[in-house]
Amino acid sequence: MRLFSAPKKFTHESLAMSDTLSIEIVYALATQQTLLKQAVPAGTSVAAALELSGILLKHPEIDLAKNKFGIFGKLTKTDAVLRDKDRIEIYRPLIADPKEVRRLRAEEGKAMKKGGGDL
Repeated sequence: MRLFSAPKKFTHESLAMSDTLSIEIVYALATQQTLLKQAVPAGTSVAAALELSGILLKHPEIDLAKNKFGIFGKLTKTDAVLRDKDRIEIYRPLIADPKEVRRLRAEEGKAMKKGGGDL
């Protein structure tokens, strides 16, 4: 009975395959979602992957200096080095400050309680 298989031989092709990473890049607008699958060289940064993918040309509103980026929902910097199977997420700026919206909603609730209304 054989417990271990024979060691695999490394070829130039298998070595080259390990030098590339398979990643995804996602960007969502209110009416359109973009999902790009991309092969990039090992050691590629978030910024370099975005440039290689062509998404910056397709969506010129994306600004590497202003937008925020994440990998699987966790904020990351554009100089972060990617790993195989990473998904880069491009976040759009908020249109309203959540704290301000909550504060306004709370004030509206207080005004309704004070007024009482017609019952």
